[in-house]
Parts: sequence; structure tokens; C-alpha cells
Amino acid sequence: MPLSMNKEVFITCAVTGSGATQDRSPHVPRSPKEIAASAIAAARAGAAVVHCHVRDPDTGAPSRDLALYRELTDRIRESEVDVVLNLTAGMGGDMVFGPTERPLPLIGGTDMVGAAERVEHIKQCLPEICTLDCGTMNFAESDYVMTNTPGMLTAMGRMMTHLGVKPEIEAFDTGHLWFARQLVADGVLDAPALVQLCMGVPWGAPDDLNTFMAMVNNVPDDWTFSAFALGRNQMAYVAAAVLAGGNVRVGLEDNLWLGKGVLAENWQLVERAAGIIENMGARVIGPAEVRDKLGLLKRPRPA
Repeated sequence: MPLSMNKEVFITCAVTGSGATQDRSPHVPRSPKEIAASAIAAARAGAAVVHCHVRDPDTGAPSRDLALYRELTDRIRESEVDVVLNLTAGMGGDMVFGPTERPLPLIGGTDMVGAAERVEHIKQCLPEICTLDCGTMNFAESDYVMTNTPGMLTAMGRMMTHLGVKPEIEAFDTGHLWFARQLVADGVLDAPALVQLCMGVPWGAPDDLNTFMAMVNNVPDDWTFSAFALGRNQMAYVAAAVLAGGNVRVGLEDNLWLGKGVLAENWQLVERAAGIIENMGARVIGPAEVRDKLGLLKRPRPA
């Protein structure tokens, strides 16, 4: 497939994530106030979309607390800065097995809930976009599995579509794109869909360019995609994604560093990505243009 560079690019900033990064950098925001402030600063720097998780304000541990999500979304919506809100729906599918010879019962760290509970904060907050991790993943941890069965994803996808929130399909490998196409074919998700290609996440698709292009080639031509890679390859993938016809994601969820020995803030990563995009001859587009491109409806604060 010949490359077709994207000339109008939107930047997503993944503000904090759910990884154990809270003690590795003082810039990883924890409280809803801190996460909202970091998201707003990223929007001022050029991010059209902010992708948000919430954390326990005291410990920094990942959380599904509905009150934290409401506070976060209210703070972003009440600011004077316009930005497309994208909330995670990836929590609530964690399974941690026991030792290899006695994997059951599941042990501490397991957080498995039903589809409705996994989507409840989406129902309450009504962001414009929410994520749908389209497959089960073995991450680097030896006995931890992020669990997303076809049945669970179908149920969650139907709920998101019913709520009028556009799912951002998180694809960690080619099979996840295969299943996403099936969800669209079955009418669970609307076409054209939105995809985030997640590169270099152990043990999903590695972040070499051959694998990346295999992922790109599995995205239907009329869908919109964005891409990112972890750590030191984050900025290289800004250029790769634009060159391949996509949009970009940066942020502290995926990379803590601005340069060797220099810890980043979210706005700095967005600013650097914007510079790369513009130096390639493309234009960074804003939230209003993203809404028009993706068919999103800007929502007021829910009553």
C-alpha cells in the first residue's frame, strides 16, 4: 500500500493513564484537579483531544471512582479552553492469577466487573469519545491479564453506541482490528470507526515499522486512525503516523521523558509533536475540526 501523508492532523494527549508511573515522575497528575489542569495545558499547546483516566488522589493508584470522573470532566468542561474529551473504558477487566501450578483462585489486584459497571462513568459523564480495548492482552507482568472477551466487548460497544459516545477502538495487535471490523459489520459500532494503534506495548504489536504498516493496512480506508509508541519511540511515531496517513497521540501515559534525563510535562510533549507535524508540512487541527471530521457532538455538563 503506498503511503498517503495526512496533511490535517489532530493530536491526542494521553494525560495520565493507569500504569504504575505515579512515583517515577512528579509531573504525572493524580487528583482530578491536577489531571484537568494538565489536560487543559495540553489543549493550549495544541492537543485537540485529551484522553483521561482517574487515579486515587492520595496514592496515585488507578481508580474507577465515579465521583473522581465527574469532578474531572466538570473541571475540563468548566474551563475556558475547548477540547474533545476522551475517557477510558478500559478499567474493570483485570485478572491476576496465582502461581503457575495453582492459578486459581485469582489473587489481589483482580478487578473484574460487568459491562454496565465498566461503562457507568461513560453514562454519567457523556464524553465525546471513550475507549474500547478490542482484545485481551498479556502485559509485561507475569500473571496479569487485561481481559476483554468478545461478549463483553459487544455488550460495551452497544452501550457506547446507544449513549451516542464514539468508541475509540484500542488495537494492540492485528486480531483486534479484525474483531473491530466484525463489530462494525454486526452493527454494534457505527462506521466509519475511530482507531488508536497501540505500538510497542508488551506483548502486543512491536513498534517496528513493518508491523506498524501491517496494522495500518488492516484499518479500512474510510476509518480514522491515530497511533503511538511507548517511551523513547514516542516522537518517532508522531512522524510515522502522519506519513502513514494517520493522527498522533503523545502524553505521560505512554512516555515520561522529553529527552535524556529530562522529565516531560504533557504540554511539552504536545508542543514537540506539533512542531514535528508542522515541520513535515502538515497542519495541526483543533477540536472544532475534529468534531466535524468524526461527527462528534460537543456536550454540555450533564445535569
